[in-house]
Amino acid sequence: MELARRYIRFVDGTNRIIGKFVMYGIFVMMGILLWSSISKTFFLPSLWTLEMAQFAMVAYYMLGGPYSIQMGSNVRMDLFYGEWSNRRKSQIDAITVLFLITYLGFLLWGGIDSTLYSFKYGGERSPTAWRPYLWPIKVIMVTGIFLMLLQAISELLKDILRLRGEKYPREELN
Repeated sequence: MELARRYIRFVDGTNRIIGKFVMYGIFVMMGILLWSSISKTFFLPSLWTLEMAQFAMVAYYMLGGPYSIQMGSNVRMDLFYGEWSNRRKSQIDAITVLFLITYLGFLLWGGIDSTLYSFKYGGERSPTAWRPYLWPIKVIMVTGIFLMLLQAISELLKDILRLRGEKYPREELN
């Protein structure tokens, strides 16, 4: 179980640092959209702004997702969950996180395959007028999915520790 605690500390710490850094990406997105509005109003419209805003949103969402899972900010059906004991919540969370791990495993597999496709054919490009390469955003997506998978495993280990009556590192800090 000490190995599980070290894993939790490492993954949670890494995702906390990345999540706190990436949360400021909202300002990058706002800047891109502000420039889009200004350029459309006063100059010629920029071709790159809409697609770049989409890329920034994908990076924001995918790299911030693991931190969101860690903080418990994901959506839950609180109709029953809120009334359950901590032990019952841990039991249900341990089961449902297995579905998340399975889903993320398939998503990672497909993401890696798609990213390799982009590299294999000399750089897949977007079919828009701006025509940016797609491999950079695909690498960011695969990285985000991988970090979410690591965080989901961390959450499973936390649930197992709770079910065994032990504290995991975050509870030890409080």
